[in-house]
Amino acid sequence: MSARRVRIGIDTGGTFTDVVAVDEETGEVATTKTPSTPADPADGFLAGVRKVLDQLGLDGSAVTAVSHGTTVATNQLLEGKLDRIGFITTEGYGSVLEIARQSVPDGYGNSYFWVKPPRIVPADLVRTVRGRLDVSGAEVRPFDRDDAVEAARFFKDAGITTIGVCFLHSYANDAHERAMLDVLHVEHPGAVVSISSQVLREYREYERSVTTLVDAAVKPKVGAYVTNIRRRLDEIAPAVPFYVMKSNGGVLSAAEVVHQPITTMLSGPAAGALGAALIAGTAGFDRVLTCDGGGTSTDVTVVIDGEPTLTTEGSVGDYPSKIPMIDVVTVGAGGGSIAWLSPEGTLKVGPKSAGADPGPICYAGGGEQPTVTDAHVVLGRIPPHLLGGEIPLSVDAARAGLEQLAGKLGLTVEALAGGILEISAWNQANALRQVTVARGLDVRDFTLTTFGGSGSLLACRLMDVLGLPRTLVPPNPGNVSAFGLLTVDVRNDYVQTMVARHADVSPATLAAAFADLEGQAEVALDGEGFPRGEQRMQRTADLRYVGQAFEVRVAVGDGELDEAAIDAVATAFHAAHHQLYGYDFATDPRQAVEWVNLRVSGIGPIRRPEIVELTPSGRDARRGTRPVFFDEWVEAPLYWRPDLSPGDVVAGPAIVEEFGSTVPVHPGFAATVDRFGNLLLTKETTR
Repeated sequence: MSARRVRIGIDTGGTFTDVVAVDEETGEVATTKTPSTPADPADGFLAGVRKVLDQLGLDGSAVTAVSHGTTVATNQLLEGKLDRIGFITTEGYGSVLEIARQSVPDGYGNSYFWVKPPRIVPADLVRTVRGRLDVSGAEVRPFDRDDAVEAARFFKDAGITTIGVCFLHSYANDAHERAMLDVLHVEHPGAVVSISSQVLREYREYERSVTTLVDAAVKPKVGAYVTNIRRRLDEIAPAVPFYVMKSNGGVLSAAEVVHQPITTMLSGPAAGALGAALIAGTAGFDRVLTCDGGGTSTDVTVVIDGEPTLTTEGSVGDYPSKIPMIDVVTVGAGGGSIAWLSPEGTLKVGPKSAGADPGPICYAGGGEQPTVTDAHVVLGRIPPHLLGGEIPLSVDAARAGLEQLAGKLGLTVEALAGGILEISAWNQANALRQVTVARGLDVRDFTLTTFGGSGSLLACRLMDVLGLPRTLVPPNPGNVSAFGLLTVDVRNDYVQTMVARHADVSPATLAAAFADLEGQAEVALDGEGFPRGEQRMQRTADLRYVGQAFEVRVAVGDGELDEAAIDAVATAFHAAHHQLYGYDFATDPRQAVEWVNLRVSGIGPIRRPEIVELTPSGRDARRGTRPVFFDEWVEAPLYWRPDLSPGDVVAGPAIVEEFGSTVPVHPGFAATVDRFGNLLLTKETTR
């Protein structure tokens, strides 16, 4: 038996699988990467576990827990690889998916050209059942069991084994949906079924229907994937706790995630945001923009006072999903993003990516289309190898590929490569504006934190474009998402719609509703092994002005919910509305406030890894020079990051390299090493 005890975090990305192990006694961190295996992501996962244990000289008995961030559900939706799904809803509402929100992207200016995307369920696979509840959940017409049996038998005969159920007002009363579930269990026992009252107990029938159907659609694949990993993980570390990252910034045991697959939608990006939040907060920065650059895309988020912004207005591909998720904006601007010519003859970059297979041109056996990585290699911004030499890169092949495209545009190779990187930088900058300026925040008030394999390559350019004061690059930036998985509490979210004007809200009714939600959260955390004394409850509510179509979420304080506490929530709503939209009606008694949704997050806290201070290396970090193109070719000094010490300053032009990432320090910029080993990029002031 091993004396040491480690927890492992594994983030599966489009190109690489990142692995971090933290020693529970010393806080020592070990990191590694292994190529992702798109054909079977579990292969890359298990390879990563074995690789990091070998690196530490340990066996599976040393592992106390494994946390995982996965893109299985996200990729299935983005690629549209969904099996045929059945939909059962209330009589008279069979067209809810077709009607949707009657909204056209980009407004009416696009209405002549926009083609409505295919519905997640075609009209011929929708069945309705008689029975009706009113808005309070009271039964207006009884549930018609004959209709239910007919619907179940229809789907069984048609070979439809995945079914979503969403009845009108089931957020207020789930009796009819549970009756439908009982019928399906009897008549079609082989079906995978999701009912809306278990997926999203919140009003707005269209969004609740789609969210339920998405949950049903990804349930078979996510279930099979998680079960397969659990089985194979037992071969290395039998019965070790296995957690899966959720979109809301928490983790859940794999056994429970199988029943809530939709909660894993933005699993990887959520972990990265939390890891970056902890690293930047420890370094002394409380307003942070995270920029996670991978092989296929870049994910950006906002963190204020250590907490990433949450939303329930997210979507994946064409499908709105109103589950709580960290507010992530994703753009197709990763290292593998392909540069191409539009029909008009202009240069475009992304969103199509070369991914891990075939990969950029510079990879051995890579593709034939030039990518962002090829542009970096040709300009000398990254070395002619990755992962400390494990993956050699061919500068000549990349240059030949760029020359073909440059010839079509009448540009030099350097000009084309610079143009590719400029477009990629502006794509990332626009995403950062979406999570700041579009939310009423000043982007210049934030510290940019870049991570991921390619996240830091354009940091200096982003600072110029956005006017950012500094960029923080953590040590081992390619592994921040995997590290973030080890900082995450177990978390489950519960919601109940309760529409009422503020003046009519009863403290007793509100307290009872919150107590019910907290009771559900407590039972779930009991099942996860957390004693009641360790459990934490976080209350929030969605409020709006009467007549508005959208709500603003605000915190509901702990303690007794009396009149003063309820009024404090309304005051917080006015302030939040003003920050978002630039106005409020706090002093106008004619404009009433309305409560819409009550929310509770049940949190089971875990022990977070400590971020240890960097000790001076006593070594010279200089590793020679390499020709690098910024505005012109320069012989730039190279620095090996593990040999840098606290207080060291690297003045641009220079390149800072480490095992899984590279930081180009542009002319006019400097990188300072702080006491935790972070690089702080700042623009040098002109004298």
